[in-house]
Amino acid sequence: MRPLGQYIDELRSLDQNNIGSWPTWAYGFATALVSLVIMLIAAWYFVLPKRDALADAHRQESQLKQSFRTKEAMVSNLDAYRDQLAAMQTEFGNLLAQLPSKNEVPSLLRDISQTRSANGLDEELFKPEPEVTKDFYAVLPNDLIVTGDFHHFGTFVSDVAALPRIVTIDSVHIEPVKQRQGPGAESGEDPLRMSLTASTYRYLDETGDGDKNENNSKDKS
Repeated sequence: MRPLGQYIDELRSLDQNNIGSWPTWAYGFATALVSLVIMLIAAWYFVLPKRDALADAHRQESQLKQSFRTKEAMVSNLDAYRDQLAAMQTEFGNLLAQLPSKNEVPSLLRDISQTRSANGLDEELFKPEPEVTKDFYAVLPNDLIVTGDFHHFGTFVSDVAALPRIVTIDSVHIEPVKQRQGPGAESGEDPLRMSLTASTYRYLDETGDGDKNENNSKDKS
């Protein structure tokens, strides 16, 4: 093998204008050097700028894999979800059937009044309040004040809860009735006064008039 100095001297003596006259080793070296420069330039202008996009693609790949695993689990339990949805729809329909339609509200109020009378309570006030509209239903509150004894209060509340239509009772306040002065003031147990709000609910369809609930009630019957 020739000394390195001879190769360097030979490189210095090469004619740049006559590349075909170069020795094979010099020609191969020049070709490799040019190829390396071209690859470095290509990497600088084309590969390096793509690193951020590649990193984003890797992150997106991880997110898509996680999403796929989640959806795969949901699909594997699809039948169970359908059964749960059917059960929830049935339960919602049963609850909806217990809500009075607009035409049934007056009769429900009469039922509450009759329940009060059947339990021996005296009515001081029965005042329907304005309807309160919520997301998909309306609340129909009714202020009620009755007098009687504690036992009759309990049976009245129990009987109202047993009505076929949903009625909730809240804002209950019980206090003794002030005794009358004069003759007849001594009459045994002191009567009690109970004030409460009895509320029922009405389903609102897209038009807000409750006809949908009425139709569902007819179908149930």
